[in-house]
Amino acid sequence: MVEAAEALRTVAHNVKAARTRAGLSLDELSRRAQVSKGALVGLEKAQGNPNFATLVRLADTLGISVSALMQGPPEGRVRVVAADAVAPLWTGEQGSEARLMLTTSGPAPVEVWRWRLEPDEEYPSHPHQAGVVETVSVTSGRMTLVVDGTEHTVEAGQTATFDGDAAHTYRGAGTGTCHLIMTVHLPPGPAA
Repeated sequence: MVEAAEALRTVAHNVKAARTRAGLSLDELSRRAQVSKGALVGLEKAQGNPNFATLVRLADTLGISVSALMQGPPEGRVRVVAADAVAPLWTGEQGSEARLMLTTSGPAPVEVWRWRLEPDEEYPSHPHQAGVVETVSVTSGRMTLVVDGTEHTVEAGQTATFDGDAAHTYRGAGTGTCHLIMTVHLPPGPAA
């Protein structure tokens, strides 16, 4: 419980700092991100429990990565993150999950995700901001990647990439669990 409260305080601080840097009022961020003003006020006060979709919409609108909303100050030159040290940001009813492992720093950050998709379980994603490119590398099993309504089978040992500004869905396929690494390449943010 203490870790969850600390994580929420970090998100609250980072959302407010990013909103301030972007010169956005609560009303304007609410409108652009399609998140209620009440939820934003609560979030900036470290109250509530924002879901994954809300964090993605806020990050996209603010031009930063999801993990930039969640991470405290950097700890050193090299960062090693164990999968079990990171809580899933999405879990499906059948046991699927997505964990945001880390985000690289710099003007065009990259998010690194570990996904587990159970057969026929799916995660639909709303379109991201223009310039976002996603790459999925299946390490075991098989998945169906749906981009703009077109299905693409991606099997173990294969990698697919696409522009993330279109509606897309990740779905487990076949009879076994699909494991994949996803990277989200974000466009350069505004100059600080």
